[in-house]
Amino acid sequence: MSIRTSLKKVLPPISVTEQEALDAGDVWIESSIYQGKPDMQALRDIPAAKLTKDEQAFLDGPVTELLAMVDDFELQNSKHIPDEILTFLKVNKFFALIIPKKFGGLEFSPYANSTIVATIAATSGAIAVTVMVPNSLGPGELLMHYGTEDQQNQWLPKLSVGEDIPCFALTGPEAGSDAGAIPDAAYVTKGTWEGEEVIGLSVSWDKRYITLAPIATVLGLAFKVFDPDHLIGDSLELGITCALIPKSHPGVELGNRHDPMGVRFYNGTTRGENVFIPMDFIIGGQKNIGRGWQMLVACLGAGRGISLPAMGVATAQTAFKSTAEYSFVREQFGVPIGRFEGIQEKLADIAGKTFVLEAMRVLTTEGLGLGLKPSVVTAIAKYHMTELGRDVLNSAMDVQAGKAIQRGPQNTLANGYSALPIAITVEGANILTRNLMIFGQGAMRCHPYLKEMVDLIHSEDNSADSEFNKVLGKTVKFSVANSFRSILNSYIPFARSAKSAMPEVKKYEKRLNALSAKLAPLADLSLLVLGGDLKKAELLSARLGDIMSYTYAAMAVVRFYEQKVSNRAEALPYFEYAIQWCLQQGEQALVNFVNNFPNTATRGLMRVLTNTYSSSVKGISDDLVRQLSAATMQQSSIKSELTHLVKSNVGDGNYINEQAFDAKHAAMPVLKKIQKQLRQTPVVPALTFEHIVNTFADKGLLSTAEVALVMDYNDKRKLAVRVDEYTFDLELVDIHKAPDSQQADAA
Repeated sequence: MSIRTSLKKVLPPISVTEQEALDAGDVWIESSIYQGKPDMQALRDIPAAKLTKDEQAFLDGPVTELLAMVDDFELQNSKHIPDEILTFLKVNKFFALIIPKKFGGLEFSPYANSTIVATIAATSGAIAVTVMVPNSLGPGELLMHYGTEDQQNQWLPKLSVGEDIPCFALTGPEAGSDAGAIPDAAYVTKGTWEGEEVIGLSVSWDKRYITLAPIATVLGLAFKVFDPDHLIGDSLELGITCALIPKSHPGVELGNRHDPMGVRFYNGTTRGENVFIPMDFIIGGQKNIGRGWQMLVACLGAGRGISLPAMGVATAQTAFKSTAEYSFVREQFGVPIGRFEGIQEKLADIAGKTFVLEAMRVLTTEGLGLGLKPSVVTAIAKYHMTELGRDVLNSAMDVQAGKAIQRGPQNTLANGYSALPIAITVEGANILTRNLMIFGQGAMRCHPYLKEMVDLIHSEDNSADSEFNKVLGKTVKFSVANSFRSILNSYIPFARSAKSAMPEVKKYEKRLNALSAKLAPLADLSLLVLGGDLKKAELLSARLGDIMSYTYAAMAVVRFYEQKVSNRAEALPYFEYAIQWCLQQGEQALVNFVNNFPNTATRGLMRVLTNTYSSSVKGISDDLVRQLSAATMQQSSIKSELTHLVKSNVGDGNYINEQAFDAKHAAMPVLKKIQKQLRQTPVVPALTFEHIVNTFADKGLLSTAEVALVMDYNDKRKLAVRVDEYTFDLELVDIHKAPDSQQADAA
């Protein structure tokens, strides 16, 4: 019996949906990570993402106008998105960011799409979701890639101007992430359409969690097709299929809503029973029956890397900006709370992770801008960027404490805190993405021979044995080379390579290369020893995926620092924290993987190959934490670059914090002068800041201009540290008007 035949008996079969998922998308720089040789030159050669004049004009014009129209707090306390906002979105083609210009769309780049969605998300999660769905996985993209010419001409112009609003229905009560289990079915049958008897489909479905469904005018629908009477072929089961059905079509039910965490985007259900549709409703026509899952997975690869990661970045930038500003303005015991080491630990983590997030956003959209659909990279982006956004937001909540939990217009965190868990669940729940998708797809797509080998193993062609043996030989040579590379990088640090011209980057590039070199033999040995069981060993495969993911994140950080920041001196502590954190996470995942590998002999070999004999991983120093936390409270170009998505409007929470932050920096020379004077001539009793200032002014120690400067800061500080308050009946009190006692005191 041949090796191939023996393996065929041992390995579990690959389902059609699994095979289509594995085949979907493109391979990009993640392949070099998996193979142990991160292609840093290819990374540096990627064309830099930039907004075109039209894209920048859209951000400066319609996006800015939209943000001025949105009161997210009022929206969260309402039932519906205001009609004027929905109309504005339609008229200004917010639903047509990706639709080609020839169909009336804007045809913006993935980077511009991400920037627009993230900028909106920093103000309102509900409006961002409303915009992102038509520009992500949905009828628009499916039509662009798979629709017939007639379908494109019929639907895309209407979608571009909002005459039609789309939704796409995949998930249902009995099937979420497992699309192969969807019970929604269609039977090939004959029916009447436009007065004639035609062959079509009788479809029944029950879907939930469908964004925009309550206001959609056209429904994208996924279902399984069966042909029991063999009207169009010899097969009974024809596979998952996608169709486009107008809401007005007889039998279509759209309208009931869900309430996703109180975030007021439209999300709901759609149902239908024995609804007859003609073959023309199938996206791409009858020839695309059974190709639905392949179509969905291919399109999902791009959308997953843009919209939901954009929400994670927007949340982090909002949290970073407000927390850094609040930590500088809010004082305890006469010292800004950002000077306390407990706060510094959180501040540094917020800043460093925000750097990672923006770097990953830029790199991922740059890859998509090349015309690629890298399924593994977009899965990495979706999982890690939404989770990182959640980490940053939780830290911000800890720092802002009581201010963060009081809902109201001034709260910059509460709505994001409600909205971000939604991003965790959409387009593949994060647990599924991490535990199954990243390494599962990564191994099959990034290994130079594995996919070919698996295809040959499952081949019914008996002559495949000789070809399999050739591929097996190549695989053995590849694994041996990986093992030697890992040993070299593990035991001889000076042999590690780095191509960066920057000394501060080079040492981390060497560490990054070493981490990747260790991943390759671990993956090879795991596949060899566990085989198909590795699919079930989710704790192990997730850690291999983590190593791959954090290496990708580290590469993004290097690229962002080398090519995107405008002032590297200011950005250095941000870069240092970000790259150290990425590498630390990857190295810890490697240690945890080896320590928990179930085969004792293989575990010992893994330790030898990777020099992993303890659980010690180099951490981030307290000195770097102090340095970075101090940098976050300064006015700098890097802080602006890492918060550029946050647009403040007069009177909102971001505006109030920003005004106080800037006013304090302007007043710092006078504030230091007051502190010095207090040490020399204390004011007793020092009841209020205003009293101290007026006392020094009366003594001629402060000029009129200095008094005006610090008083302006003090007024803005009071607003920044206050929270929204209500009457007993929960009617909002105008916090912009200081209480009479404060006004009298200031006078």
